[in-house]
Parts: sequence; structure tokens; C-alpha cells
Amino acid sequence: MPKTSARLLALLSLLQARRDWPGTLLADRLEISLRTVRRDVDRLRELGYPIAAVKGPDGGYRLSAGTDLPPLLFDDEQAVALTVALQVAATTPGDGLAEAAARALTTIRQVMPARLRNRIAALQVTAVERPATRPAAPIDGDMLLTISAAVQAREVLRFDYGADHGDRPPRRVEPHHVITWDGRWYLIAWDLDREDWRTFRADRIIVRTPNGPRFTPRDLPGGDVVAYVIGTFRGSGDTSGNWPCQGTVILHLPAATVALYTRDGLIEEAGPNRCRLTLGSWSWPSLAATIARYDADIEVVGPADLTEAFAHLAARFSRTADRPSSGA
Repeated sequence: MPKTSARLLALLSLLQARRDWPGTLLADRLEISLRTVRRDVDRLRELGYPIAAVKGPDGGYRLSAGTDLPPLLFDDEQAVALTVALQVAATTPGDGLAEAAARALTTIRQVMPARLRNRIAALQVTAVERPATRPAAPIDGDMLLTISAAVQAREVLRFDYGADHGDRPPRRVEPHHVITWDGRWYLIAWDLDREDWRTFRADRIIVRTPNGPRFTPRDLPGGDVVAYVIGTFRGSGDTSGNWPCQGTVILHLPAATVALYTRDGLIEEAGPNRCRLTLGSWSWPSLAATIARYDADIEVVGPADLTEAFAHLAARFSRTADRPSSGA
């Protein structure tokens, strides 16, 4: 039989691995009696681990959430993954979490076994973001947790927005995703009063409690958060007039598929397997050629210059196809 300290660590590791453990199964895995399992559970409770008893024919135990964070156990893969994630967070400036992530990384390294510490020492990760167009906005970690909890619970979120909200009624939204983009944190949500999708800067949100009722999540435009974010944020650059030539087409492809291959552009859902794409380029033929690379049927929404560019390219390609190969 293993020593008590080793047995307690093994028991804790099992409790962290799945939600519910029948007492008899724990006893079999640890090769001890049910009575010893009960004693060891009591010892872990004394150390601060919130282990709840589960009712049932066999009885059982569950590691629950508590008011304090007790010591945790990680296997080698979990420790490496946690260290990498903390390094990324610690080297991402401007989001208000870098300092806390750096302190957590130091704590993890101090208690890490030598075999892992040596491996991690050779791994230096730096998060490289695309250049931010505006200064990053610090965000309170507690605020992120509050918003994320509402997303997870699917509860209507009520909040004041911006410093000049005055006596206006709070915004009421169905929160769907918390994202980071260009050095800032955002909440993507369905605005109940405006009956439309909205993207809110998290650092401008002042949450009101309690939350509203639960809701059934709606489908994001584009089919998923990736398509929505790419269409919303990357598309803003092209539709602001920075390109001398801008056009809009209907592509016979799902918006989510187009989003995977579109670095810059505004993508909107336009029905089953169809999406509306707005792009910009330095010339009309260049824009037409860029759109043609999606290899799908195209309907030009406008302007007429884009239609003429497609006709120009079609004639050029036809002449090229009619010419005999040079054999070079």
C-alpha cells in the first residue's frame, strides 16, 4: 500500500480527472478500502479541497469549486501547456493581464520539477500582434470574468456603456463571445433593444446586477465567431475608403468558408451557401482577379466598374486560352 502522502496525491489526481467518482471505484484504483478512502477524503478537506459527497447506490465524491484556490496537481503535458499560455499572456502588452500572468509564471516555475523546468527554460514564447491602429486599452480581469460568466450561463447582461452614459437606461444584450482584437477586448452580443448584433469594448462596460433571464443563443452572422470577427474587424479597413477601388459581390460560398481565406474584407451572410463580400484593391482588374480566386459563381452588386473589370479579364483569359502553348 502506498504511503499516506503519495496516496493523497493519487486520490487528488483522480478527483481532478473526472467529475464524479464512485467510492468503490476509487478504492479499486488506489487498492485501498472504502474506509481508507473516506479518511483520505477527510484529510484533503482539511487541506482546503472542497470535496462533496455524491448520493447514489454506491456513493461517491466530487471535487467542487470553493471560496479559495487550493494547491493543484498538473501532469507534465498540462504543466507545459499552462506555462506556454502564461508566457503568451505575459508578453502581450496593454491588456492589463500581463503583470499577473508574469507573476503566475514565476510561481509555476518555482514549484516545477527539475525535468520540466529544464525543458521549459528552452522554450521562450513571445506573442507578436499585428500593429495596433490605436493604443491598447487596459481591462480589469474581474470584469472579463463577469462578462464571460454571463456568456457561459447564457444570461442577459445589463450594463452602462461609456463614460457619458448619464441617466440613460442600461444596455440589455444577449452575450455570445468575449474576444481580443488589435490590443483590445470586446464583447460580441445581440442587442435586445436595437434588435441587431453589436460589438462592445469591454473596457467601456460597467456591469449592472443582477443579470437578466436565460436565453437561447442565436446564430452569429457568418456561422461562427471566426467569420464574424474577420468580417467585422478586418473588413472595416477596406470599407473606410483607403482603397481607390472598392466593390461588392455575392459569392456562392458559405460566409464561414470565405472568411477562412480572406485577410481583409467585409463578409456578410446572404442565405444558404451565399455571402456578400466587400473588398478593396489598387485597380479594378486587380480587384476582379482577387475575387475570382475564390473559385465560385459571382454576382456583382456594384459598381459598374467592377463588372467591366470582370469582362476585361474574361476577354484577356479567353485570348490566352486560344493561343497555342509555346512549349517553353
